[in-house]
Parts: sequence; C-alpha cells; structure tokens
Amino acid sequence: MRILGIDPGSVRTGVGIVDADGTGHCLHVHHEALHVGGAEDFPQRLKAILFRLWALIDTWHPDEVAIERVFLAKNPDSALKLGQARGAAICAVVARDLPVLEYSPMQIKNAVVGRGAAEKGQVQHMVGVLLNLHEKLQADAADALAVAITHAHTRNLAERTGTVGSALLRRRGRSRR
Repeated sequence: MRILGIDPGSVRTGVGIVDADGTGHCLHVHHEALHVGGAEDFPQRLKAILFRLWALIDTWHPDEVAIERVFLAKNPDSALKLGQARGAAICAVVARDLPVLEYSPMQIKNAVVGRGAAEKGQVQHMVGVLLNLHEKLQADAADALAVAITHAHTRNLAERTGTVGSALLRRRGRSRR
C-alpha cells in the first residue's frame, strides 16, 4: 500500500510517501516541501499546490492519501489561508479519484511519538527513526511523513480489528470527548 501524506501550508506544503506492509511497517519512498510562497498572488499559490500534487500523484501513484486537519491559528487570516491551501490539496487528491483520510495533529503526534503533546522536534526525530533516515528532515516534509505513518498504523489497526478505517477514526474521536 503506497500512502501519500500531506502537511498543508500556504507557503510550504509538506509531502511524504511511504510504502506500508500488512503489519503497518513503513518504508520511505519520497519526501519534499513544495515551496509555493514565491508565487505572485495567493490564488497562484493554490494553483501551484494543485498542479504540483498532481505531478507527484502521477509520478508516485499512491493508493491512499492522508492529510493533517487544520488547527486553530492565532491569526485569523493565516487560518483562512491554511484552510484554503488544505482545500487545494484535497481537491488535487479527489480529482485523481484517490481516497483521503484526515488526522488531527494530536492523533499524528500520538501515533508517531506516543504522546499527543509532543514537540515538533520529537516528531521529526521519530519519523527519522521509524523510516531509518539518517539526514535531518525538513520540518514540513517530516510532518507529511508523520501523517503517512499515522495512516499506515491506523489502517493496520482497522484491518486487524475488522473495523472500517473511518469508523475507527470516529470511535477514537468520540472516546476523547
């Protein structure tokens, strides 16, 4: 199963691709940060996200996609731009008829580090350990790989328990409220 993880951003969108086996073990395939902040205006940034994700999908042929849910930002304008960048990424994926699942930052940190309140540096470190990567990862790309790893682990748990992935996520969300 090839999984594309996306960490949306209006300046940099992180992407990470892993191959996951039936046990949830992940093998690194590709990662990068799509730098779109240099575009002339904001709509051009959204277009760049859309087109660059299409190119990645066409090159790497993922089976499923996982994306980080938007969190609340201190600045309302930043939150709106982040939501629009996320929308462009989701549109790129669904336009290629790929299933997309969403994970909160807390779910991602918990799946990768074992603690939902983990620091960004801890996530970067654990992604490197889990994927046996020795170079320092760019933060957005590391976050995208973490999203992909989270999906691989959640998918594996859903298959082992006979639960559909979306139902498992709904149950996990309810149990925390």
